[in-house]
Amino acid sequence: MKRIVFLGPPGAGKGTQAAELARRLGIPHLSTGDLLRAAVAAKTPLGLEAEGHMTAGRLVPDSLVLQILRERLKDPDARAGFLLDGFPRTLPQAEALAAVSPIDRVVLFEIPEKTLVERLTQRWTCPKCGTAYNLATRPPRRAGLCDLDGTELQQRSDDREEAVRTRFRVYQEQTHPLVAHYRALGLLRSVDARGPMEEVRERVASAVG
Repeated sequence: MKRIVFLGPPGAGKGTQAAELARRLGIPHLSTGDLLRAAVAAKTPLGLEAEGHMTAGRLVPDSLVLQILRERLKDPDARAGFLLDGFPRTLPQAEALAAVSPIDRVVLFEIPEKTLVERLTQRWTCPKCGTAYNLATRPPRRAGLCDLDGTELQQRSDDREEAVRTRFRVYQEQTHPLVAHYRALGLLRSVDARGPMEEVRERVASAVG
């Protein structure tokens, strides 16, 4: 069984690598955001409870997120394992997760702040179809316009430099104790998240084993 957690700052490439690895291993790729949205859309009792918090602009409590995760892990496709992307983010969340399911491997995506800022501030998105571009590595064919539908590209407010640096600092503050926790348990493997996607994929595969 493969029960895997990906850790790393926003923009480190966790989501892209998680989707690829999950397909290869035949396990579900789970993110708490997707889990919450699915529960709300299905109008499950837990989803309705989560929707109440979200509608009011409150964070969904960890206890509720973990209940939704526990229910999701009962589905047949999770029998062989799962890949959690971006959760847990704090030590209390990690301790609570351990009560829901044991974890076999934690992969830490390491990337310098300078590289992260360069990567994220170059990211622009089509507001109509959601296609993402990177002005440095994957620019649109026509400057400022989506290749698919010609819509003017937009930059997310949290991809501007100061916001990126703030997100990185918050991540470092929250996640440092979590990294130490999983390292002490012998579960942590670090990968360099810089470089071509294919090279990072090989590093991740090696870390998972």
